[in-house]
Amino acid sequence: MFTSEQVDQVKEALDQFAIELPSWGFANTGTRFGKFIQLSAATSTAEKVADAGAVNGFTGCCPTVAMHVLWDFPGGAADVPGVLAAAAAEGVRVGSINPNVFQDQCYKYGSLANPDPEIRKAALGHILDSIQIQTLTGSRDLSLWFADGLSYPGTGSIRARKAHFEDGLSAIHGALSDDQRMLVEYKPFEPAFYATDIADWGMSYILSKRAGPRAKVLVDTGHHYQAQNIEQIVAWLLSEDMLGGFHFNDRRYADDDLTLGSIDPYQVFRIFHEVCSFAWEAGRKPDIAYMVDQSHNLKNKVEETIQTAAHAQELFAKACLVDYKQLRFHQERAQLVEAEETLRSAFASDVRPLLREWRREKGLPEDPLGAFRASGYTARAERERGARNRVAVSSYA
Repeated sequence: MFTSEQVDQVKEALDQFAIELPSWGFANTGTRFGKFIQLSAATSTAEKVADAGAVNGFTGCCPTVAMHVLWDFPGGAADVPGVLAAAAAEGVRVGSINPNVFQDQCYKYGSLANPDPEIRKAALGHILDSIQIQTLTGSRDLSLWFADGLSYPGTGSIRARKAHFEDGLSAIHGALSDDQRMLVEYKPFEPAFYATDIADWGMSYILSKRAGPRAKVLVDTGHHYQAQNIEQIVAWLLSEDMLGGFHFNDRRYADDDLTLGSIDPYQVFRIFHEVCSFAWEAGRKPDIAYMVDQSHNLKNKVEETIQTAAHAQELFAKACLVDYKQLRFHQERAQLVEAEETLRSAFASDVRPLLREWRREKGLPEDPLGAFRASGYTARAERERGARNRVAVSSYA
């Protein structure tokens, strides 16, 4: 049983919890070996936004959609009014803006770290154009991920490439308005296999610090070496006021992009615990953008996203139940078993009844996934999009 204070605490936390959805998660995706086609997959930006709106309608916690510039704004700034209209029609907003400096052939040897100054200039130009889109859509966050790196020893100057990134990121920061941020993501490998230019949180931290005060670190939960303590990284970044956001997913081996919490829900809980612990100590909620970045290659895309959002709500609610006063008491006395059990008891709590109650009060379905399946949305999407997706099937046959 939960006390009335705990019930209020969880409901208030759920009122404030929002997790952003990636537009690209609703389109046909696959692995480097091939793309897997679903007949109900989105085939346009408007359809991606419609799917995101459906997830938000069933879960009540996904009000924004992350956009990829080349994929969602192929006409650049001219596409903004149409995208904004589509989002408004579905009851969602445009979220973070994601430039793309890894797809075009010119980026074979890097973007901002490319040895060719003309390609560095082109990459910077695309990102500055993305800031224009960010401004026109009212988006706060520019989300930056770079594939730059070296795959063989001796094939480039590591220090020179670092200097190129310092110059490029400083120029990007200088183009931001006072109410905008840039989030710098990191990844230890892939596609570079010898020395990725922004390979870990320390590199992102240093580059962000040098870029300026509106630059923060973005933590993708799949972008770490095996057994790395991600919540410790989160705690350090929180203490330095340098944690800007998350890309949530789960993994078993490397950057698997599996459904959040499907492999290690306790890790996601521990990450949320560090955020909630910081809020309790500091007396303020940290300014963090929660985002999803995972592939939906095999599961129905909307269903998996509903799973993700609902599971995120559940794990965040569990973290809000930690008795931080009691936990601190045990920690200060080195009472190891008592401290750990205080944490574990919150994780073991069944918060699903509270979630159902919260959803009823918000006019949401108690079972978001079941309600979605009963809605007939997938069948309608297959009818409306099936022909276009069948063309994609034949092109990949």
